[in-house]
Parts: sequence; structure tokens; C-alpha cells
Amino acid sequence: MFKYFTGRVSQGFFAIYSMRALLRVSTALLGLFLPIFLYELFNFKLQYVIYYYLVSSLLYGVLVAWGARYLNQIGLKRSIRVSVVLGALYYVCFYVLGLANSSNKIEVMALLILSLVFITLHRILHWVPVRTDIAKFTNRMNRARQISLMEVTAHIAHAIMPLIAGWILLFYSYDILFFVVIILYLSSLIPLVNLPRTKERFSWTYVETWKEFFSKKRRKTVLAYLSDGAETIVGLVIWPIFIWKLLDGNYFEVGAISSLIVIVTIILQLAAGKLIDKKDKKKMLKWGSAMYALGWVVKIFIASAFQIFIASTYHNLMKVFARTSFDVITYEKAASEGHYVDEYTVVHDMAIYFGKALMLCAVLLLIMFFNIEWTFLLAAIASLAMNFVAHKE
Repeated sequence: MFKYFTGRVSQGFFAIYSMRALLRVSTALLGLFLPIFLYELFNFKLQYVIYYYLVSSLLYGVLVAWGARYLNQIGLKRSIRVSVVLGALYYVCFYVLGLANSSNKIEVMALLILSLVFITLHRILHWVPVRTDIAKFTNRMNRARQISLMEVTAHIAHAIMPLIAGWILLFYSYDILFFVVIILYLSSLIPLVNLPRTKERFSWTYVETWKEFFSKKRRKTVLAYLSDGAETIVGLVIWPIFIWKLLDGNYFEVGAISSLIVIVTIILQLAAGKLIDKKDKKKMLKWGSAMYALGWVVKIFIASAFQIFIASTYHNLMKVFARTSFDVITYEKAASEGHYVDEYTVVHDMAIYFGKALMLCAVLLLIMFFNIEWTFLLAAIASLAMNFVAHKE
């Protein structure tokens, strides 16, 4: 691992990397199956799944600027620790839902509301400190390789965990799956022992943050992150339900095909890190996002398991170039903000989650007239707009 980098890499990066790796392993178990679980819970009514994620996105988008001010009192390191516990409690809600009688609507509604409270608090306490620390603990010489290592770790998790999750659901049930996720999630607290304290203070008021969000100088950057959120939510919510329906509700097939797809892209991700460090990241993003957008268009016409594999393999390969370049530019911009890195991160997160909310609203309108696969066209358009992150503010 050390030979992969040039020069010294900070202890802070390895602490954050280890914590994120354990979180990725736990969430990879549910990445495909949580939207499917909700889809079944809501009696196969897609609009209710969308409502759930819409409320979740809006809550964080509206409250993150307010919550960031309290990070000054809590401290970034302690905030990340608390956020992990809150994230585990979020999955506890689904564990109880897996055990509960879904016909008891009051109990189901109470647990869903509680889950929204936990995930919102988790995001407020987690994402701003984590992204701030990543910007602080990565360096310009290795940043693409460091981000690429984090991404390839996520790929490895997504290559193995969906297969394991599919096997658990084939022979057991959702409550067992949620229990395993909770244990793995809490284990991510261990690497945080070695995380250095980061001295950053969020200095903007709630009103000032909104002014920055709508300011002319940040317009293109905000548009890029709105697009990022919009494209991401289609892959997180719509795509899993689409392939589950296409595969006739076979959990194991969903997990196995998803695992096989990701295995193909792992080596390329590491190679991309070295390549992007040496190449023009803006050109890589422009080329990669165009080819990645084409992948979404191809997915509209998928009709079999083999086509899922071919189209998704191509899509993931193109995502390597688009996503890595996009993330490197994002963290370079955040690092260039100096002591305003956490303020920049808040604007970044607001844009991502409002982008998710806007896309979900568009999906709600689209599925009234078309099949869900046509939402992939919206994701393609959004992925092209991510290029605005390369423009100077």
C-alpha cells in the first residue's frame, strides 16, 4: 500500500480510511437491499419509497448548516464517534421493522420517523467532519491515489457484500441481515482511536450559509453538486428496485450479479488513481462523464440478467474516470479554502442533498406516465452537469 503513494501519508488519512472502509463493508451489505426492503414494506408502491428518501434528503439539506455550528462545541473527532452510534441506531430501526408485524401501521410509521431522526443527526455529525478531515489529511501529490484507494475499497466491499447479503436473505431474513450490519457498523469506532484532532471552526451563521449557497461565485460549483446528488440517488434507489423486479425478486441473483460486476472494475480503479494524478483532471472528468452518461442511457433498454452484467460493467468502468476525477477536484477545492474547508463542505452537502430531493420529485412525476427505467435518462443528464465542478469560482 505504501509503495502506491509518493512520499509520506498522514496517520489521519489511514484512520479515516480504516473507519470509512468498515462503514463501507457494513453499508455494502444493505446498499442494494434497503430500497427493496422499503419497497416490500410499502406493498410494492414505489412512490412511498421515494417519499421516504425525499423527506430524508430534505431534512439533511435544510438542517446541515444549522447543525454545523454545534460541531464547534462537540469537536470534529467526537462528532464522528457519536455519528457512528447514531448510524447504528438507524439500522436498529430497520432491524425492529424486520421483526415487526408490518400490518401494524402505527408501529411502522413510528419506526420510520425515528429512523429519519437518527439518519439526519448521523449525517449532520458525520459528513462535514469526515469530508473536512479527508481534505486536511490528503495531500496534492497523492490525493487522486488516496481517493482512489478509498473507492477501490468500496468496490471490494460491493464485490463481496451483496453476494453475502443475497445468501443471508435466501436462507434467513432481513432481521439477521440488519443485525450483522449493526455489528459491523459499530466496529468502525475502533480506528477512530488513532484519528488526530482537527482544529476547524464553522464560522458562518445559518443565513450566511444560505447566502453563500446562492451566491454568484459558487453557482457553477453548487450546480455540479446538485447534479451529483441527483445522479447518485437514481443509482441508490431506483436501480436496485429495477433489477430486483427484472430478476423476479431473486435476492441471491441480485447480489451475485452485482458482485460480479464490481469485481471487473477493481484493478482499473487503482490504475486510475495513478493516471489521474498525472493527467489533466478536468479533461478526464469531461471525457469520463460523457461516457458514463451513455451508460445510463444503455441501461434504459436492459431486459435480461446478461444485459445487466454487460451494461453495468461498462457503466462502472466509465464511473472510475468520472467519479475519481470529480472527487479529486472536490477535495482540492475544499483544501484550497484553508480554514473555510468546513464551510465549503456544508455548501457541498446542501447541494448534494437538494439535488437528490429535486431528482426524486422529478422521478415522482416521471413514473406517473412512464416506466421506472426512463428515470435513467434523467440520471444521464445530471451526470453531464457534474462537469461544472471543474469551472473556477
